[in-house]
Amino acid sequence: MADDDHWDADLFRREGHRMVDWIADYLDGGARQMPVLAQVEPGEIAGQLPTAMPEKAEDPEAVWQDFQNIILPGVTHWNHPGFMAYFGITGSGPGILGDLMSSALNVNGMLWRTCPSCTELELSVLDWLRDGIGLPREFFGFLCDTASVSSMLSLAAAREAADPEIRRRGLAGRADLQPFRVYASDQAHSSIAKACVTLGLGLDGFRGIAHDADYRMDVAALEAAITEDRANGIRPLAVVATVGTTSTTSVDPVAAIGEVCRRQHLWFHVDAAYAGSAALCPEHRWIFAGAEHVDSLVFNPHKWLFTPFDASALYTRHPEIFRRAFSLVPEYLTTPVTGRVVDLMDYGVQLGRRFRALKLWWVMRCFGAEGIRERLRHHIAMAGGFAAWIDANPRFERVAPTPFSVVCFRAVPSAIGDPAAVDELNMELMERVNASGEIYLSHTRLDTGIALRVAIGNLGTTEDDVDRCRDLLEKELTCLCRR
Repeated sequence: MADDDHWDADLFRREGHRMVDWIADYLDGGARQMPVLAQVEPGEIAGQLPTAMPEKAEDPEAVWQDFQNIILPGVTHWNHPGFMAYFGITGSGPGILGDLMSSALNVNGMLWRTCPSCTELELSVLDWLRDGIGLPREFFGFLCDTASVSSMLSLAAAREAADPEIRRRGLAGRADLQPFRVYASDQAHSSIAKACVTLGLGLDGFRGIAHDADYRMDVAALEAAITEDRANGIRPLAVVATVGTTSTTSVDPVAAIGEVCRRQHLWFHVDAAYAGSAALCPEHRWIFAGAEHVDSLVFNPHKWLFTPFDASALYTRHPEIFRRAFSLVPEYLTTPVTGRVVDLMDYGVQLGRRFRALKLWWVMRCFGAEGIRERLRHHIAMAGGFAAWIDANPRFERVAPTPFSVVCFRAVPSAIGDPAAVDELNMELMERVNASGEIYLSHTRLDTGIALRVAIGNLGTTEDDVDRCRDLLEKELTCLCRR
């Protein structure tokens, strides 16, 4: 290999300084100078890329210029202060640095022995978080990539608990096994139904339960559905409660659902992917009232805990059931270790495990619990101010409660009475706001029709950004109504 092809320390240092300087500027206002939503057409980025990998090493300067000229224009900036779609997030400076160190170390924490620090830091940081959000101390926690996978693993554990023969015999062709069913609100994340598909229960194995006026699971409807299914030869398996639903961030009544699960002997899983972080503030720990009934629970530090994607915290009071469901150790992974250790590969599907805890550790130490709470409260306060503006504005209406930092609302111009036309107007209003490049909103469909969503969660978002969102909504709605 030619010397000039080799990434020696000097070349790495030069390119690293360039990137760190760029990232620092990006976090310090540079992102705000870019359109938050990528302003490109489908295929535009791919059309500028070669059709094959280069045969010879290229000058890093050329790679950097292509990043700037080709890649950046096609980036939707989730780390932009005006990103208010889906769930507002931040990959913070400390988290980015922790992720950088994780990449540099490049460890695989599948076994304790393959990186003791990876395993022991993960278990310790998850204990910190467990205590911080007020879960009972018997909960055992570990990190996954996303809540979708965390919930799937939890439902697999529920399946194992219900029939230990499944691990050996599977589900197919078993006359001795009734079809299973999982219950969740019709407002639950689509990953719950997808988990049922993946685990062999099928879409028929998922039953959505009606919601109440505040988009929370109707507990009476849940119990009626369980009774009906038992009478029809279907075996209830698990119930999933959502703490912070995807559309409205409503909180299912955890305690009441837990009582149903206790009486019915069902696994109880809680999906708190978004709102779980709020429980770090003592005034929001009500969201986990009834946690003594919970068998497994997930929340995502990569959503509202300033940790770069991906990092999903999964807790269970039954780690032995997870091990029973997933542990499969070939000879080449057996290791003679003196003393009791935890091999985290035994608790899920993945063998390879990134050093995710490092970035989370960096965030928690560099912000501290007090600093995290202060920022969460500020986001909630800004959302409350936006909700109050919606409530006071006759041209808009709020269409769901605002327990955290997401506001669901819609424009309701008096001149338009047709519901379909109102939906169409709101979608066009959202697209016009998004086309500004300053703010990015998303939408959902609720009982009243299309609803727009403002989600606040970026460390850089200020009152001025929220005011700019309001101004754009007012301006674009006025333009639409004048047509």
